[in-house]
Amino acid sequence: MDLLLATRNAHKLREFADLLAPHRVDPLPDEVELPPETGETFAENALGKARAAAAATGRPAFADDSGIEAAALGGRPGVRSARYAGEHATDEENLSKLLREVPYDGDRKVRYVCALAYVDPRSGTEHVLEATCDGTLAPSPRGSGGFGYDPAFVPDDYADGRTMAELSPEEKHAISHRGRAGRAFADWLARAAEAA
Repeated sequence: MDLLLATRNAHKLREFADLLAPHRVDPLPDEVELPPETGETFAENALGKARAAAAATGRPAFADDSGIEAAALGGRPGVRSARYAGEHATDEENLSKLLREVPYDGDRKVRYVCALAYVDPRSGTEHVLEATCDGTLAPSPRGSGGFGYDPAFVPDDYADGRTMAELSPEEKHAISHRGRAGRAFADWLARAAEAA
């Protein structure tokens, strides 16, 4: 199946193309405008982007909205993860702000959340699912892989203390919020195809 991913993030495009093979994942055409992420939940933001891409192109589209929630900050930055240090903040600026705000000797629990929404304008089908990955915030960034908050996110799934940015792409896909959401989406697509 050919799917359109409603994002301008090249990292996400690459991850989802790997996760959803043999389905083809196409990038969003330049002329398609996505709505601002004003939802209060990851699911609301993902659905808004998928609906906009599907309406603009007439093609089945999917979108994700994902971010990090810190227990010590009451779940922040949450849906504001990409803009935590300001509207045009870099990954490094967002991560630096999070590391400053989470007390060094406080609750360091963090959770990645990924909501994934699919919209098929031909059938009217809409489907939303969510996946998570729990971990601990490292005191400082480590590793050169991944993006976003990965250099300070130590997943609970591995006992060796490596951050997401120190894992191989295969290790990361196996446990990440986006990996789990992508696999659940691929399973759902397979079941939907069988039922058709």
